[in-house]
Amino acid sequence: MGIPKMMKAVVVYGPKDYRFEERPVPEVGFGEVLVKVLATGICASDVKTFYGFRVWGSEEIPPYIETPVIPGHEFVGEVVALGENADEIHNVEIGDMVVSEQIIPCGKCKHCKSGRYWLCEPHHIYGFKKDKAEGSWAQYMKFPSNSIIYKVPRSIKPEYAATIEPLACAIHAVERANIDFGDVVVIGGMGPIGLFMLQAAKMKNPDLLIALDLNPHRLEIAKNLGADIAMNPSEEDVISKVIKLTDGYGCDVYIEASGANPSIKQGLQMVRKGGNLVIFGVYPGPTSLDWSVVGDVKELNIFGAHLGPYCYPKAIKYLQNGKIKAEPIVTHKLPLEEYLKGIEMVHEGKESIKVILLPNV
Repeated sequence: MGIPKMMKAVVVYGPKDYRFEERPVPEVGFGEVLVKVLATGICASDVKTFYGFRVWGSEEIPPYIETPVIPGHEFVGEVVALGENADEIHNVEIGDMVVSEQIIPCGKCKHCKSGRYWLCEPHHIYGFKKDKAEGSWAQYMKFPSNSIIYKVPRSIKPEYAATIEPLACAIHAVERANIDFGDVVVIGGMGPIGLFMLQAAKMKNPDLLIALDLNPHRLEIAKNLGADIAMNPSEEDVISKVIKLTDGYGCDVYIEASGANPSIKQGLQMVRKGGNLVIFGVYPGPTSLDWSVVGDVKELNIFGAHLGPYCYPKAIKYLQNGKIKAEPIVTHKLPLEEYLKGIEMVHEGKESIKVILLPNV
């Protein structure tokens, strides 16, 4: 069966203005790869984008969404067409199951040339740049010639392979945390990435691994995935409890994965002097902090964490060998046309954890 000329796709025109349309299937040129999208995830940043939160831009943060654009940056696909030399450039063949890193680095800016490609200045991420990086909420998508592509073993089911991107992000954040033997590690937020962080942090053998979330169901999953202690900040004084558990010092590492502003302040109070605070979440607005605590009081190490650089091969390997599990995290699968239902499910966060869209069912 050949490649059709038209495809179903979700298209973003603005906050709460997402439309289910027919779009031409992308044509591939030199070095480009066309994939049939097998599965694609709904990220928390997709939900924030839908509702028009700060990610649309402010005085501090320039807008990074160019519309109209097909959203989606968590995905896995099957190669169905190759542009000239694409097989040699990317080492892929027709029929391969593949994933591409979410950023398409320019290869020319200061960051790319220094190897820090995930901080690329033009910063083209799938699903946010019209005509440059169309995303995966469609039946087909194109990987540009300068994309970073990896083969995915067929032993990984597509709905789990679509979590390679958030897992790579989680691994990168855990690496930024510099966890040592004997550390007490707290992770704030047990969404999909938080649950992946939990599993990755467990591989670092901390003395105590603590999960925080407002949802009892997610805390139960966290315990099943390796949390030594799971606590709900709305039900108990988690700051005092962590300080008590650590003989009054505080945790060695706090990783913020919830995207909730209060969690940053919570981490600042909870982490010990000289500790490591990793900020990964995407937030609905600025947060004010007592910066004297960062310097004068505690001399903290604060690390940002962005995307999943150099972590995709690890993510693929850990999913394949079962060291990290996606099965408890992928809770729902929906056809593409039910994307609004999926967005609402992720927004409410009551029953769902990771919602996967299946564009070609």
